[in-house]
Amino acid sequence: MSAQPVKIPGPGHPITVEPAARRIVVKAGGKVIADSANALVLQEASYPPVYYIPREEADMAALERTSHSTHCPYKGDASYYSIQGGGDRARNAVWSYEDPHAAVAGIKDHLAFYPDRVDSIEALPAA
Repeated sequence: MSAQPVKIPGPGHPITVEPAARRIVVKAGGKVIADSANALVLQEASYPPVYYIPREEADMAALERTSHSTHCPYKGDASYYSIQGGGDRARNAVWSYEDPHAAVAGIKDHLAFYPDRVDSIEALPAA
């Protein structure tokens, strides 16, 4: 974990992590990269909701870890992956908090995808 400050979600900056209650399918390069009935949805303040998919329900062979990283004071340090064969658009298209802060511990071992760097992120009715 980084030495940067940790902020705790609260009324001024709420964060919730809950089961998505939907089947989430992510497609890139014309193929399914992730398909999960066990995704989580993270809602942070006024930002759009983000689906986090368990790694075991993603095609990790289609992803390549990059050296890119970012820090969120509420969630921690994010590692990034590019989608192989996706060109510039797919560079750093996927992120993961491998050691998230306690407030969002549920997203550990999950992946999130930038909607503008994949073909689609579909939220389908649960089976």
